[in-house]
Amino acid sequence: MIIKPQICVIGLGKFGFQFGLSLLNLNYNVIGIDSCPEKIRIAQKKFTQVYEADVSQKQALEQIGFLEITHVLVSVGDSISTSSMTTMYLKELKVPNVWVKAINEDHAKLLKKIGADNVIIPEHIAANQLADRIDIPGIIQRLPFDSEMIISEITIDKLAQKTIREIDLTNKYNCQIVAIRQKNEPCYRYIPKANDVLNKGDVIIIIGKKKSLSKIHP
Repeated sequence: MIIKPQICVIGLGKFGFQFGLSLLNLNYNVIGIDSCPEKIRIAQKKFTQVYEADVSQKQALEQIGFLEITHVLVSVGDSISTSSMTTMYLKELKVPNVWVKAINEDHAKLLKKIGADNVIIPEHIAANQLADRIDIPGIIQRLPFDSEMIISEITIDKLAQKTIREIDLTNKYNCQIVAIRQKNEPCYRYIPKANDVLNKGDVIIIIGKKKSLSKIHP
């Protein structure tokens, strides 16, 4: 049995609390830290363990201990000084992965200089995802290592009654079908075979460059 790493969330506001809940749903052990008694009370009902502490004080972090924690998300609202000091303390405590929520680009630059391993500006992420949905209908996500590579969902119409081999998207457009969900079926079937027949209304998950995907008329 693979033991999943322990994750710590510092700051149990809307973003931090939801992040922790999402990890709990993925069967991670999540530790929550906040200075607000009410937030601690709510988190106690959900999180694996919670601590009420002032994270702007290094001693408070040292007392909690981070030896077995592999990832920490710092989400302490709009306090640039608190998030910066907390990030510095966590790196001094040898936490391997410190992710920090920033409120703007300047804050993000400061956090990176201090040593944050990953900086998130949630509003930017949400805005970019919404813009992508308008610009690229059916988009699921961009790949992090190449923003031009896209995973997209496409509904079959003109390509109906043809096999994957016959439509030959790999050679024609340098795109790859990775999953199929037949019409009226609830689940996808992954890594389809070349002789699988596509029917009108079937949905395929395809990966490829944005420019190439735009040339496909399904």
